[in-house]
Amino acid sequence: MIIKIDFESEEAIYIQLRNQIIMGIATDRIHEGDSLPSVRQLAENIGINMHTVNKAYTVLKQEGYIKLDRRRGAVIALDIDKIRSIERLREELSVLLARSVCKNISREEVHDLVDEIYDYYTGGGQG
Repeated sequence: MIIKIDFESEEAIYIQLRNQIIMGIATDRIHEGDSLPSVRQLAENIGINMHTVNKAYTVLKQEGYIKLDRRRGAVIALDIDKIRSIERLREELSVLLARSVCKNISREEVHDLVDEIYDYYTGGGQG
């Protein structure tokens, strides 16, 4: 698993780490049942504090992307309730779309961008 952290970004490192893992799942680089590196191992590999990795894993667990297993550590477990996921997506999209409207980005431009990104993750645009 390759994690790229932008230490110059205004986005918190634990959020970047969380997002990288979610994108890894969406692009099939990480699969259901895969074990993630231990908190210590990942922190050392990236060069960040163990508490930061622990916070990212905690958020991923709360969001239903991983479960914590005594023997295997953090394991990908996609048991998210779809209705809850749609509601969370609605909240996140509301802010993004409000920002788009403020920047005069058209509905068509938003739809095209959503289609492009969705196709990237589902393989619809490859081939």
